[in-house]
Amino acid sequence: MKIAVFCGSNFGKSDIYREAAAALGAALAERQVELVFGGTNKGLMKIIADAVLEGGGTAHGIVPQTLVDKGQQYPKLTRAEIVATRSVRKRRMAEVADGFIAMPGGVGTVEELFEMWVDAQFDGHTKALGLLNVGGFFDGLLVFIDTMIDRGFLPPQHKNMIIVGSDPRALLAAFTS
Repeated sequence: MKIAVFCGSNFGKSDIYREAAAALGAALAERQVELVFGGTNKGLMKIIADAVLEGGGTAHGIVPQTLVDKGQQYPKLTRAEIVATRSVRKRRMAEVADGFIAMPGGVGTVEELFEMWVDAQFDGHTKALGLLNVGGFFDGLLVFIDTMIDRGFLPPQHKNMIIVGSDPRALLAAFTS
């Protein structure tokens, strides 16, 4: 199994995000799930890749050439795939992965999650979509999703396409149940 993780290229202001990235990386390695990620040596991306590799797992980085040129490619990738643009990276991650987990991050993380969610709605893919809701990071998003449902802009069953959890091991277990 291969899981694409969307997460921040920053660390966030609390150590809970670093700890969650390390815990998710360890859980992926324990379950022998290959990490597919943006492939940089920055922020939570670096922490999750370090934890996967320390646990004996594999890390497949899909990195845009512009980030390679800036020296931001994670140096210990099990598999490095260099692509032309960020858009191509996202499409490749979608093709390669069997499921997706979004961790705390910025607009790029949210955009990646939403694109996979929209693809599930329109294209009908059945790949698992997860939110690792560290410290309530996604609580506001979940309220917003409820607002879309309440106001008739989102069918309720579409919310059920997203698995939400705060524990990495339990979230991964939900992917396979």
